[in-house]
Formats: sequence, C-alpha cells, structure tokens
Amino acid sequence: MLIVKKFGGTSVANKERIFNVARRCIEEYQRGNDVVIVLSAMGKSTDELIEMARDINPSPSKREMDMLVTTGEQVSVSLMAMAMDFMRIPAVSLNAFQVAMHTTHRYGNAKLKRIDTDRIRNELEQRKIVIITGFQGVDKFDNVTTLGRGGSDTTAVALAAALHADACEIFTDVDGVYTADPRYVKNARKLDCITYDEMLELATLGAGVLHNRSVEMAKKYGVQLVVRSSLNNNEGTVVKEGANMEKMLVSGVAVDKNAARIAVIGLKDEPGIAFHLFNALASKKINIDIILQSVGRDGTKDISFTVEEDEADEAIAVLQKNFPRSEYKAINMDKKVAKLSIVGAGMQTHSGVAATMFEALYDAGVNIRMISTSEIRVTVLIDEDNADKALRSVHDKFSLGD
Repeated sequence: MLIVKKFGGTSVANKERIFNVARRCIEEYQRGNDVVIVLSAMGKSTDELIEMARDINPSPSKREMDMLVTTGEQVSVSLMAMAMDFMRIPAVSLNAFQVAMHTTHRYGNAKLKRIDTDRIRNELEQRKIVIITGFQGVDKFDNVTTLGRGGSDTTAVALAAALHADACEIFTDVDGVYTADPRYVKNARKLDCITYDEMLELATLGAGVLHNRSVEMAKKYGVQLVVRSSLNNNEGTVVKEGANMEKMLVSGVAVDKNAARIAVIGLKDEPGIAFHLFNALASKKINIDIILQSVGRDGTKDISFTVEEDEADEAIAVLQKNFPRSEYKAINMDKKVAKLSIVGAGMQTHSGVAATMFEALYDAGVNIRMISTSEIRVTVLIDEDNADKALRSVHDKFSLGD
C-alpha cells in the first residue's frame, strides 16, 4: 500500500514532536507500506517569518514573501529526514522544485496544475520514506509560489491523487472533525464520518481542520481522507462520498472571523451595474461570498457583499478605480463582522432549519445583518463581538453536543 500522511505545524513544533511523527511514520513503513509525508512549517515559524519581513519592509512584494515563507517547510522536512536517519531508517526530503510541483503564477495563492511523480516513485522504489514540503510549488518561470493558508492539505491530497495512493491521512492537533470548534464549544462532538460536500462547506466557512481546496480536490479525484490527531492513536473522522452515515440534520456549526462587509451605496439602478462591479473584483481574483442588493429607489440601489478581511482594502481600491466618484454616493467597509454557518446534508429534505437557527440567535440576543443559503448550509453575517456566544447558542439549539 501507498500511504500519504500530512502533519501540520503543531505536530512538528519541536524535537519531541518531530520524533513522535517519525516513529508513527516508521511504524507504517515497517508494516511494508510505502510512505509519503507532507509537512507544514514548525509551530509558529511562518508567522515569525512574516513578522520578520514586515520589520524590514512594511509592504514586501508577494514574490519575496513566497521566497521567504517557503523556507519554513524546508526546515521541517530536512529535520524530519535527519530524525529518521538517526533512527536508521532511509528517508529523503524534497522541496517543490525537486519534485516538481507545477503551479499557476499567483504569489501567495497559487493553484496546483500538475505534479511530476517520477522522482518520488524512484525514491519509493529504493524503499525510502519520502518527505515533501507542503504549501508550495513552482511556476513556469521557476519562481517559488505558495498555495495560500492551509495549502499543505492541498499538497497532500494532490500527491495522493497523482500517486494513486491507497490512503490520505491528515494529522492535526485535534482528534478529527467536530460539530463545532471544541476550543469555543466545550461539548462539541467528534464526527465519525462526514461527506465531501459537508466538509467543503465547513472548511470554506471557517472550520480550520481542512483547507477547502484540499476537500474540493479530494472529491474530484475520489481521494478518501481521514482527519486524526498526531498526539494520540484515536480513530479520526472519515471524509468521503455518500450520505452522512449518522443521518444528522445539521452536521456542524462554523464561525469565520476573517470577514469584512463592503457596501456600495447609491449606485445607478440600471442593467449591467452588478456585472461591472463583480467583474472588476473577479479580475483581481477577489472572492465574494454573501451578496445583498436593496430594492431600487429614486433610480439608485445599494449592493453589499462580504470578502475575506485581508482582501478588503484591495477590494475597496478596485471599486474606487473602476467606478467614477459620480456613480455612487459612498463605499462603506466593516471589518468587525463574522460569518456564522450551519451545514448538513440532511437540511435538503427538512423544512424549518433556518427558522431554528434564527430562533437560537434571537435567544442569544444576536442581530442578523445578512443571510445566504444553499441546499446544505445557512450563513448569517453578525457582529464579530457576538460570534462566540452565537456559535454556542446555535450548537445547543440543534443538540449537536455530547
């Protein structure tokens, strides 16, 4: 069997944890399986590198930032290979250029295009454990790129797909996927199984267990994922196709505090305005989530939408560049907001789910500012200060806890 194992930064944060991961992977190797490991940077080292960069230059170029932060993963994989060598197990570390992992040309948020697997297969044939840097790739100009936050998950799933691996295991500092973030909801319950669609929604909406693009890729290529803890041997959560085995109406609740609300006030109420606005943002790869348009009055209308908080300033700049000041009355931005979402495949066949969520928010005294729905989720925009109590209230209302 060929097993791909991905370990996050907390799993390799220090010497003790590096050797813990090494032992777990060696056990798999000694059972006769081929093992490919994907690692994130150690602990908070990426944050430290970013802080170091901004101390030198408050506005560093995205290219140089990618050059800098990718060194974190190279440290992790080389130290892991050294640990395995110390334990008399053959291992080799490879970075994105050595593999090679080809990406698009977009610093900070590149997308994988293809992976050359010859080098990896050659090392596996020599019965080595192969340790690969997560989170990074190389564009057609041989520039180093990064895959965005949580990109090591995507690296692992992409490798599992390209290598036709028998399993892809994502190790983190929690036991699996929970009905809510256990740091904020003490009675959150671990799920044994969750569908790709449910996991994709939760990942997109703020559940930090898996990178949303990794789930999207896993579904596309049929890669079955298991999310489990690197700190114990407990069974994790299986992410796969098919109906939720637990038949839950709502599988989980998630909060995303990395959100900002932008409102364009007093736009002309005429055909093409919304297209012009959102096309301008799309041209800069700025993702939009919740959208609300007011009923036109006096020949004008207001359009509000949400973006990721770290893209909000760029979004404002794009709008100001593409819309003359005479075409709108004002552009307002609020970064003190959060998106609260419920997700569940069972919602497709049950009425009253949104009403139950809104009742929970009413009970908690939380005001709703915007609403967005799909077949398996309901998302509301609320004040960031109310996020934690709203999360707990909704979680309890749907009886998701232990």
